[in-house]
Amino acid sequence: QVQLVESGGGSVQAGGSLRLSCTASGDTNDIGCMAWFRQAPGKEREGVARLSIRGGGTHYADSVKGRFTISRENDKNTVDLQMNSLQPEDAAVYYCAADRRLCALVTNAGRPSSWGYWGRGTQVTVSS
Repeated sequence: QVQLVESGGGSVQAGGSLRLSCTASGDTNDIGCMAWFRQAPGKEREGVARLSIRGGGTHYADSVKGRFTISRENDKNTVDLQMNSLQPEDAAVYYCAADRRLCALVTNAGRPSSWGYWGRGTQVTVSS
């Protein structure tokens, strides 16, 4: 089993930055891919970014390209999401997800149901 815990959420004005962290524990050697999703009130949970744990490859949703960066802290079971130029439409609960498969093998990676492990989420609020 894998446990995921998010941290770093908070409130920021439009144009500001936040850095989220996701720390994994348990059977972390089995993790192949980690991702960040978000869910705004009344909307479906959507994929934001994902990172291949072994290869380091990344993928971003079009809405965050050039503003968000997903990365792994060296030799740590922590994946961060640096969010710059935040806009009100970025406000949501951000969730960390992980799966044992390599990112390339996570079928329909944008769907929450494709992922095996989830954190409880951290709130991001952006005021205009």
